[in-house]
Amino acid sequence: MPVVLVTGISRRIGIAWTVAERLRSDGWTVVGTGWPAHDREQPWGADEKEPDQEGLRWIAADLGDPDVPGRLVEDAVVEHGSLDALVCVHARSSMQDLTTVTAAELDASFAVNTRSTVLLTQAAARASVGRIVLFTTGVHQDPMPTEIPYVVSKAALQGVTATLAAALAPHGATVNCINPGPNDTGYATEADKTTVRTRMPLAPRWGRPGDTADLVSWLVSDEAGWITGQTIDSDGGWGIRAGVASRQDDSRR
Repeated sequence: MPVVLVTGISRRIGIAWTVAERLRSDGWTVVGTGWPAHDREQPWGADEKEPDQEGLRWIAADLGDPDVPGRLVEDAVVEHGSLDALVCVHARSSMQDLTTVTAAELDASFAVNTRSTVLLTQAAARASVGRIVLFTTGVHQDPMPTEIPYVVSKAALQGVTATLAAALAPHGATVNCINPGPNDTGYATEADKTTVRTRMPLAPRWGRPGDTADLVSWLVSDEAGWITGQTIDSDGGWGIRAGVASRQDDSRR
């Protein structure tokens, strides 16, 4: 069975949890990591129990520690003999705007969201991993002025995707990045949900973790072997909503 390392698995409602379930159903052996301590600090909180999916070996891992990314990959290889894919779903969130942003939070967000992902990719390259999937956010389509540390650190991942892909292409490995768009993982207010639902071009709903899991499943498969260096917006057309609204207005005239 192929082996995949999935980071960011904590809450059962989250994307990483759903990705792990999908890959396991596809026949992958899944090694998972998460850091529930971060969720406990957030308004949405952490699940009462740690992940306990059947067939999932899960460990708590603080990716803010620079020694952890390499160790996670190395341990997975030692345990299973090889590692075939890496899916970096983890994210540190923080609500700081331009008036409140601090150097400490910028550093912490960069360490978890950006530095750890690059170090995971570096370790994966040493282990001859063939498929790597990174996660960004939709800041290239929408400003997020209340979440500057998160935005800076996630935008950097989108920016480095092509460079990492170029570095690994001679080895036959692919590196791609996903923007999952507005995704209902339990953090949105009712007002947020209404706003997104009524403005989503493709269907009147939010994105679901399963939508993203479907894309990850394909990107780590043999079928996606010709796709690399790309940022894919799996967002129901959220990024084109202004154009859709404009055409709808024109049709009413």
